[in-house]
Amino acid sequence: MIKLTGKGVYGAVAIGHISFYHRGEVQVKRERVSDTGTEIARFHKARKAAMCQLSALYDKALYEIGETNAQIFEIHQMMLEDSDFLDSVENIIDKQQMNAEYAVAVTADNFALLFSSMDDAYMKERASDVKDVANRILACFGETEQEGIAEGTGLIICADDLAPSETVQLDKSRVLAFVTQKGSLNSHTAILARTMNIPAVIGVGTALDEKYEGKLAVVDGFTGEVFIEPDQHTLEKLRKKQKENIKNKALLEELKGKENITLDGRKIHIYANIGGLADVGAVLLNDAGGIGLFRSEFLYLESRDYPTEEEQFTVYKKVLESMAWKKVIIRTLDIGADKQIDYFNLGQEENPALGYRAIRICLSEPEVFRTQLRALLRASVYGTLSIMFPMIISLEEIREIKGILESVKKELQREGVPYSEQIEIGIMIETPAAALISDVLAPEVDFFSVGTNDLIQYTLAADRQNPKLDRFVDTHHEAVMRLIGYAAENAHRYGKWIGICGELGADTSLTERFLKMGIDELSVSPSFILKVRDQVRKSSCK
Repeated sequence: MIKLTGKGVYGAVAIGHISFYHRGEVQVKRERVSDTGTEIARFHKARKAAMCQLSALYDKALYEIGETNAQIFEIHQMMLEDSDFLDSVENIIDKQQMNAEYAVAVTADNFALLFSSMDDAYMKERASDVKDVANRILACFGETEQEGIAEGTGLIICADDLAPSETVQLDKSRVLAFVTQKGSLNSHTAILARTMNIPAVIGVGTALDEKYEGKLAVVDGFTGEVFIEPDQHTLEKLRKKQKENIKNKALLEELKGKENITLDGRKIHIYANIGGLADVGAVLLNDAGGIGLFRSEFLYLESRDYPTEEEQFTVYKKVLESMAWKKVIIRTLDIGADKQIDYFNLGQEENPALGYRAIRICLSEPEVFRTQLRALLRASVYGTLSIMFPMIISLEEIREIKGILESVKKELQREGVPYSEQIEIGIMIETPAAALISDVLAPEVDFFSVGTNDLIQYTLAADRQNPKLDRFVDTHHEAVMRLIGYAAENAHRYGKWIGICGELGADTSLTERFLKMGIDELSVSPSFILKVRDQVRKSSCK
């Protein structure tokens, strides 16, 4: 028996036979050309063909994994129209009189090197996106061999890594799990595996070898372990674990329609985190009580220019209508750090996580902020809207925000545009500063929502995008717990409610502790709703 260890991406067990993903080998020859105009035309023909393929991939991904995850293929299309990329390819063809294939390959290598040398872990991951786009163009020149996996079903797909397009194109009815040599928890392969509920283990290293092709293997997505040709004892143990997991999921389905009541009779709100309109179906399917975090920045990330007031209003209105008067908490624009948007021209920063981001951008660019607030207020008459502001560190920020909000309301009144007077206003507790002055902030707002991802990052001085720090980050650190508890105490002192919308909200080992702190609401990914409901019903607040 061979045991490999990496990082588990999605908690489930898969038992099947290994099939290595055979990537079509790209044949790139360096050839001198005399007619550079014809060669540039060849490049653009291949580029347009690649664009059509990506458009079809986007449609497929939209249907299978939702709008938020499908957006990677829109980003790839944008790469194909990037002026720096195009200029580089055309310059190599024209100035060096080289063939188009060579120009594309060299440009991709240069851009990938640029991304991989960046300090930010998220940006490092974009190097693989550049390679993926370049390989697609090269394939459109007709210079690649056939790619794919072995025939049959019940396959555990193994590879050095998988690009988003490769992952989406796989026949999910045949795939049980993914195992890759490389990758991080922030890679698109990991994100897609979680979205598709497919167990995956990433980063197992070069011990994953093609000599294991066809061998029986077990993937434990809970522990990040892969067992190749497992002995009978290990196989039986993991089959039992697999059956228990399937049984538990079936039991969770029985919780649909039941209330989130603790053993001592306290009702807890369990809401869902979403990234776009396409995710609302999953919210309803998993029986969430509302939406605790609508990440409005995806409207901006998916657009090639600032989304207009009307575009935003249409989306917010549809979400509110779809939720049929259940609470919908929409977070205002939260970009910067790992979420960069070209048309904002934010520029490079030495330490983007501590830089120009979220509410700081909104208060510095009030017209962008006012446009979003107008759209939100107009949509508020179609449902139960709450507005939440990210990255707050001071009382002055809240008062400035409220001043702008009141100004926008008066503007709409003058125009005769209706809006609801019942909108809750809240802030995210994601900095130690906000937690420590929560007694000062609570009287100014209607609720707090704890963003544990950033709160952990800032409390422990550990960049959440840096995989090298994984072993140093204790997500249950007592300092983090005390900050959350202190914020909860101050919220209740002033009669306000407090929720958690970060990843720790779905950590059921902490559920009872959070409830004893006084947390009133937990907002998690739709697939975790029933799991958290189950834990709430087993917990006591005393």
